[in-house]
Amino acid sequence: MTATDFDSERAYDDDRFSAVEVFRSDRMKVVCGYFEPGQFIPVHAPSSDVAICVQSGTGLVRDGDEEHAVEPGDVVVVQAETDRGIRADEDSRLEALLVTAPPPTDSEHEPVRRGLGQNEFDPQNP
Repeated sequence: MTATDFDSERAYDDDRFSAVEVFRSDRMKVVCGYFEPGQFIPVHAPSSDVAICVQSGTGLVRDGDEEHAVEPGDVVVVQAETDRGIRADEDSRLEALLVTAPPPTDSEHEPVRRGLGQNEFDPQNP
């Protein structure tokens, strides 16, 4: 059994969002995500579903062509192969639990790496 909490895993990075992996199997990956104001996971569309549960702070979640404002207690689910991304508001840290099933492949995260390198939330549409 894996058991933890946001306080125990909390890790912020001044340069980019911090993803602390707390569990992984062939079927699922669980991450505590920590975002300084304005930080983001760039838009990408892996072949996995994701459930995002906001623990604290505010931000937005991209789901296809829609953007949803999120706050503590919100749960957003984005289906596989749908453009998705997460961004903290400019005036708020954001902490969220992200559960992906199955875990995305390394190649599916190329748009994430590109977006972070170019500091673009949506590297497909700069």
